Amino acid sequence: MAGPLLRSLWSNTTRRSFSSLQSSPSKFGYSLSSFRAFSAATASTAAAGAPSSSLDPNRLRNVAVIAHVDHGKTTLMDRLLRQCGADIPHERAMDSINLERERGITISSKVTSVFWKDNELNMVDTPGHADFGGEVERVVGMVEGAILVVDAGEGPLAQTKFVLAKALKYGIRPILLLNKVDRPSVTEERCDEVESLVFDLFANLGATEEQLEFPVLYASAKEGWASSTFTKEPPADERNMSQLLDAVVRHVQPPKADLDEPFLMLVSMMEKDFYLGRILTGRVSSGVVRVGDRVNGLRKTESGSEKIEEAKVVKLMKKKGTTIVSIDAAGAGDIICMAGLTAPSIGHTVASAEVTTALPTVELDPPTISMTFGVNDSPLAGRDGTHLTGGKIGDRLMAETETNLAINVIPGMSESFEVQGRGELQLGILIENMRREGFELSVSPPKVMYITEEKQRLEPIEEVTIEINEEHVGLVMEALSHRRAEVIDMGPVPGNDGRTRLSLTCPSRGLVGYRCVFSSDTRGTGFMHRAFLNYEKHRGPLGNVRKGVLVSMGFGTITSHALMGLEARGILFVAPGLDTYDGMIIGEHSRDTDLDVNPVRAKELTNIRSAGKDENVKLSPPRLMTLEEAIGYVAADELIEVTPKTIRLRKRCLDVNKRKSQSKRAKE
Repeated sequence: MAGPLLRSLWSNTTRRSFSSLQSSPSKFGYSLSSFRAFSAATASTAAAGAPSSSLDPNRLRNVAVIAHVDHGKTTLMDRLLRQCGADIPHERAMDSINLERERGITISSKVTSVFWKDNELNMVDTPGHADFGGEVERVVGMVEGAILVVDAGEGPLAQTKFVLAKALKYGIRPILLLNKVDRPSVTEERCDEVESLVFDLFANLGATEEQLEFPVLYASAKEGWASSTFTKEPPADERNMSQLLDAVVRHVQPPKADLDEPFLMLVSMMEKDFYLGRILTGRVSSGVVRVGDRVNGLRKTESGSEKIEEAKVVKLMKKKGTTIVSIDAAGAGDIICMAGLTAPSIGHTVASAEVTTALPTVELDPPTISMTFGVNDSPLAGRDGTHLTGGKIGDRLMAETETNLAINVIPGMSESFEVQGRGELQLGILIENMRREGFELSVSPPKVMYITEEKQRLEPIEEVTIEINEEHVGLVMEALSHRRAEVIDMGPVPGNDGRTRLSLTCPSRGLVGYRCVFSSDTRGTGFMHRAFLNYEKHRGPLGNVRKGVLVSMGFGTITSHALMGLEARGILFVAPGLDTYDGMIIGEHSRDTDLDVNPVRAKELTNIRSAGKDENVKLSPPRLMTLEEAIGYVAADELIEVTPKTIRLRKRCLDVNKRKSQSKRAKE
């Protein structure tokens, strides 16, 4: 009796709900047709082995934006996102790291996607500094095309050659975009000249005939337009980026990928999320992946491939514009983010359960300099930071190597770690991030990494491009001669009267700390760009590139009375009221030798009236060093004490008597 009654009640309820749903939308705004469409879409997406049209690789275009520093990459990305309808909350929207926004540079590569005329464009923004070249190397293999941005006024510079060489190595056919053509000094003749220089650069780097036939566009990323012909004022209906986006769709080939093969993805980026754990970003080489699939983490070994983890895909995501959206599936050729695995990192492979062979990893250029990170053992240690031990410093450095392949960490003696990188800027960013996280550490000066071939010591040589006023040429040439630089070319800057451009080669050890000296010598009007060139025979010892220092031999609070007597000895780095200790560097000596001084000496109080008893103390402002300046300033027998609040310079050996005995032994 209960069975028929329940069935009748259920059928009546269902009929009433169905009729009401058919006649009018529900309270959530969905009608019956909406539910039918949703059910049909869900059924078609969930059908096994039948990829939907959204997974078609022919509608994808993977493009990287590469250029020299300050040639307009990130500004161009803003305009492209805005052209495709993305919401840009602020300028330089792709620079998401705090240090990037503070310094106005791009530190790490970023991936996003936009839709343009039924095509999905995966865009990769890359750094322009030579120190972050590893970011370019690891993402250039993810794309089939590249937009080479060149300043129409400056032309191709040192880093342009580096990023272009990496793109050509992978067989990419770049699109040349001459940016900043709206400047008054840029003419059509100048653009033709820059185009010829870029063509010569392509030829010198061994480009194929197909790569030499690169399309050329003219743009002003600041004004937000691009054109296929030279112009300074395009028509109102063409003041947009549509011609550049059309060129990307037309000239960049869609990825060659097979959806029927097993799933394979090489991890190129990694982020950490408190809720999802590791978020792995990479390009899907083959197959299709869906949420809930069982996958393996693989890595290359000397004997073959090794499985490091078996897990389930918890979430698939894709960056669209400036937001991240969840997706149910992704196909070959697409660039996606994946969560659910805890072991794989950059360079590892994520694959289907039946795959046992890992994809080949990206080969990076070797590091050129190294610094030693250790525990802060100064008398003032532990006052500012929260992470003080060598174990915590080591864990933080090892975590950095997982997300940044261009940095190597080698554990050393007595809780110290040798950190190898591309340049002092890259390692300076790492130190700055650590001090903001509450770390205290002592850092040694940078050391150049030499290699030995055929019993001959070779050192890294960098290509340097300098643009300065004519009155500063002599001063800069003299300073670089002490640093073993050799001039390759010298001439006037086109379109800039009174400016001179120098092309030089210089050892990496000679350029350590020179950027601050260069800015001072040129009164802030000079530009210097550098990029790694090759290894050459050791060029001999450097000349005299720094004065001696004033070293404290007292512990306590610095007094204005003591500093007043020390001002004549050199340039001070400290102000009254700061704490000091034995062996701390408080200034630069006016001579080439070090001088031990007492900055804590106070004026003795007496009951005798004197003429100078109440004299007013007037001190010059001290020279406050930034972290990058300190890295380039310290000598071999000195260290940098880094805390969350202060940066101090100190001698490696704090005791003055031990330092004197060591210097005597060195002379003997």
